[in-house]
Formats: sequence, structure tokens, C-alpha cells
Amino acid sequence: MGAAKSIWAVLEAGDEASGNDASSHIPYSSLVVDTSLPLMIPRIIELCKDLFKNWRELDDSLFSVERVSGGITNLLLKVSVKEDTDREVSVTVRLYGPNTEYVINRERELQAIKYLSAAGFGAKLLGGFGNGMVQSFIHARTLDPSDLRQPKIAAQIAKELGKFHQVGIPGSKEPQLWVDIVKFFEKASTLRFEEPDRQKLFDTISFEELHKEIIELKEFTGLLNAPVVFAHNDLLSGNLMLNEEEERLYLIDFEYGSYNYRGFDIGNHFNEYAGYDCDYSVYPSKEEQYHFIKHYLQPDKPDEVSIDEVESVFIETDAYKLASHLYWAVWAIIQARMSPIEFDYLGYFFLRYNEYKKQKPVTFSLVTSYLSASV
Repeated sequence: MGAAKSIWAVLEAGDEASGNDASSHIPYSSLVVDTSLPLMIPRIIELCKDLFKNWRELDDSLFSVERVSGGITNLLLKVSVKEDTDREVSVTVRLYGPNTEYVINRERELQAIKYLSAAGFGAKLLGGFGNGMVQSFIHARTLDPSDLRQPKIAAQIAKELGKFHQVGIPGSKEPQLWVDIVKFFEKASTLRFEEPDRQKLFDTISFEELHKEIIELKEFTGLLNAPVVFAHNDLLSGNLMLNEEEERLYLIDFEYGSYNYRGFDIGNHFNEYAGYDCDYSVYPSKEEQYHFIKHYLQPDKPDEVSIDEVESVFIETDAYKLASHLYWAVWAIIQARMSPIEFDYLGYFFLRYNEYKKQKPVTFSLVTSYLSASV
């Protein structure tokens, strides 16, 4: 895991050179945790002791480790430590999924986390290790897809996303959407599967057609001149947490974060109402989208947002929801070959790509009509 350590060292050096001490001196351990081992818990305890000096002399019996959640790219663990009889401290250990470097830029993620954490987003970065990171534990529940359409929660998400999009992250401000999709496409189109059934299903994918769709959609969305922001890019329910007592909402997990088109981040979020099952019958209605957009643009006075401004963001979002389908469709092909997690990634590709083809004529007509009327 020398590459992980070198990324960490580069980021630390960058902080020192720029005078940014808000998140410098974050400890790093070269230890790697093998998630397939039955001895994972002792290894997690060893890791925490290696990272945090004040825990090194504590007995292992004072540590408890439990699984918080496991998405389809990584595993989250809660580690609780009884520092003394009156004080228990909890942290979150996030283990990267094997082979996720094919679809995630870890250097970009770590760079973003430092600045987003300083701006009050997500969990605080406490340490790094060979195949993951340690962050502060957030006392809140993870949302379900059904939560996203609740008006009060939708308004909270919109408000937080609006603030998130105002954070500046050092480095290139070039949108990464099409860079990433093309990178995914080039990798996906050369894959081979060991299992005959999966290879047979893979062979039914027309990469020539898929490439044409990518080029066409890139040109089409380019007509909108959508604003570029630092985007989350993966705002599904699992990356949203709510402390209902404090009425505080958290955006977490920034591993896909990059500069990107505003409409992509919002459109991708709307697609996530469908959940992993891709039940697009629950895609938000126009009224629900307007509600979200108004609170995104002006959370304190949503009813004062002009209809023209709301319609503009609505159109932008509708166009980029198609890009969201292509992005995750091509991503799923790579995951089908590289990920050890039990999930029907190839099936997921077809669900997303078929929904893209279903929605494309409707969206193209809507956006074309809007652009024609705006001339």
C-alpha cells in the first residue's frame, strides 16, 4: 500500500506549503485490514492503537467494533473505546472496497475531505491507513430512499447541497463528468469475465452504441452552459444522515466528489429516489422537484424564487439526470468484473441504461423546446 502512503504524504506536504494547518498532522498507519479475515476485529484494534497514541496502552477488552453499514464500494465500522470509567469515545473506520481505485480517485477524495471537513461537512478526518481512513463518528441515522421525498427532509437536503456547492476546493476547476465517463468506458470495453454466463451477458452490450450515446449526450448537455460547482456526485440516501433530535442533516462520503455540473449533482440525487432496485416510479414529480430547487436556491425564502429561475434549474437537472444514468451504468460494468461484493452489477447496468433510453426522447424534447423558447 505504498501508493496510499505516498498520496497521504503529498497531501500533507501540500498543506504545509500552503500554510493550511486546519487538518495537518493527521496520523497515518501503513497497516492494511483484510476484510475477509475472521481476525479483522483484532486488526482494527491494532490499527487504532497504531494511529492514536493515547489508546496504545489500553487493554483490547476496552474496545468494541461493530459494523455500521456496507455500501457497494466500502465497509463502515464503529469502534468504541472506554478511555476511562466515565468516558467512551467512538470513531468510524472506513475500509475501501477492493479494486475501487479503478473508479475512485483517492488523492482527489482526501484533498476534498480536508476542505469540506473544515467547512463543516461530513465527519472529521482523524487518520489514514493502507486501505481506508478513520473519521469522527456521527450520531445520526442513515436515510432510506423513502425519506428523500418527505418535504421537510427534501428541503433540508436542498439547503445543505446549496451550501456544499459553495465550498471551494484547491486545484483544477474543470468538470470531471465526461472525463470520468470516458475513463470508465475505456476500461469497461476491454474487460473479460471468467464466468461464461457473465461473459455471455457482457457480450450483449453494444459498446459502439454506448459510445455514440456518450458523445451525443455530452454535446447536448453542453448547450445548457450549466454552472460548475464542487459536487458530491453520489448523493444517495446512504450518504445522508439525520440527527432528528438536533434536526441536523449530514452529507457524508465524498469519494466521488469533484468539480462538476450543478445539474448533474441534483439530477443524480433525484435518480436516487429509486434506490438500488431502480424503482423509477418514485422519481420525484415536477412539483417535488420545484420544492427541492426552491430550497436549494433560496432556503430562507423559497417562495420568493422566480419561476424562471426554478424552471432553468429544472431543465438543467432533467438533462443531466440522463448523464447520471450513463455514468453509473458504465461504472457498474467495471464493478461487475472488479468488485468482490455480492451485487448484480451487470443487472444494474441494464437497469440504468434502459432507463436512460426510456427517458432520453422525453428529456431531449423538453430541453429542446425550452432552449428554442429562450432564444
